[in-house]
Amino acid sequence: MEQDRYELGLQKLAEVDGRGGEEVIAGLRHIAPDLGTYIIEFAFGDIYCREGLTLPERELITLSSLLTAGGCEPQLEVHIHGALNVGIPPRKVIETFIQCIPYTGFPKVLNAVGVAKKVFADRDINLENSQE
Repeated sequence: MEQDRYELGLQKLAEVDGRGGEEVIAGLRHIAPDLGTYIIEFAFGDIYCREGLTLPERELITLSSLLTAGGCEPQLEVHIHGALNVGIPPRKVIETFIQCIPYTGFPKVLNAVGVAKKVFADRDINLENSQE
């Protein structure tokens, strides 16, 4: 059963975060390997594999949660990539952040938009010329 969770988690991590997820896990290998295992088994093997929400819905919730928590910019960067990987249009990422303004305030939203700007630049996404 544990191996199933691990294998399912690895598959889901690859589906959502691709190389970014692999880099996070690899970065933990020599300092906190159990943390990497927990991320794979619990977050992706148990939670991300549940029924009831689509991957895009899960990623929008994750983006909102990371923005709200604040101080999670490295994780937000990985999950913005993840959101784009599962088909969320860049404009919807920004709209999700804007929706959080009344509940979290401008500073956290500005930080999240700054991370999105970097991710979009890394992926050659230009919202001014985007039809999405």
